[in-house]
Amino acid sequence: MFVKRIGIDLGTTYTLVYLPKRGIVINEPSVVAVSIDDQKILAVGNEAKDMIGRTPDTIMAVRPLKDGVIADYRTTEAMIRYFINKTLGGVRFLRPEVMVAVPAGISSTERRAVIEATIAAGAKAAYIIKEPVAAAIGADIPIGSSTGHMIIDIGGGTAEMAVISLGGIVASTSVRVGGNKFDLAILEYIRKKYNLAIGERTAEELKIGIGSALFMEDKLHTEIRGRDIISGLPRSITVSSDDVTEAIQNELEMIVSAAKKVLQKTPPELAADIIDKGIIISGGSALLRNIDQLISRATGVPAYVADDALLCVAKGTGIALDNLDSYKRSILATK
Repeated sequence: MFVKRIGIDLGTTYTLVYLPKRGIVINEPSVVAVSIDDQKILAVGNEAKDMIGRTPDTIMAVRPLKDGVIADYRTTEAMIRYFINKTLGGVRFLRPEVMVAVPAGISSTERRAVIEATIAAGAKAAYIIKEPVAAAIGADIPIGSSTGHMIIDIGGGTAEMAVISLGGIVASTSVRVGGNKFDLAILEYIRKKYNLAIGERTAEELKIGIGSALFMEDKLHTEIRGRDIISGLPRSITVSSDDVTEAIQNELEMIVSAAKKVLQKTPPELAADIIDKGIIISGGSALLRNIDQLISRATGVPAYVADDALLCVAKGTGIALDNLDSYKRSILATK
């Protein structure tokens, strides 16, 4: 099978790969396990994530992307190569064209690093698309129309928000707050309130299991295990959804104030369109309970979570690749 085009949502937490006509073919954590002695890549994706917090001194499980951009070039290249090879198989005659979604706020140096890593990983050509544009395309927003649409994409490392009209970004901002910062805030809150040390994976499970952006009338409860900070021994406690909501208040406030800032920069005609159509929320962290209500209350504009919110950016890269000529204005093409 000659697959010539691949769309990659290169996320801080998860990487998704989209193949035109086949949809999402890979959805794995953006984690690489490296041997400390000889810097050899031992595992990538699901296999590497299972090693987080459980590795001996000789192995390190690293996330090569921080806040949506490349923090470790070599491991990012290895990770992209792994995902391309896994998608297309090791032996192939044609090098694929690859489109990578990146945060709207990244610098030209960071953008160049993504392009170079993608070419080095085996792509014939690399294209860059800004995450809010990809998310809007994936959420079935008609970005080419003259009406204004607002999208908020909350991923693992960044929250991207933009007002899009006529295929381009009119106003946008990017805050380096996302699912990972939520997890760290929960972890810190549990440590301070309950004197219990938990890992990032437990914090993530708490967020997914009982987390909410607003305090709920019908509270949810769950039991978690960790290490007692005072005695050093294992201990179990029961925490409520209110604990998670309280823990992530600062992070949510940063996302809300960024959304307000974009609305304030939006021309009046487009602002009227947004009030009509509402704000669309996508990304993995859009799945946090009541986040649409929080944004709606804070901005006074209706907000909706996109269908398949987690997959919007990856789907958008694939659709943009399939219709490269139509989306040329929204995309920076390279090499």
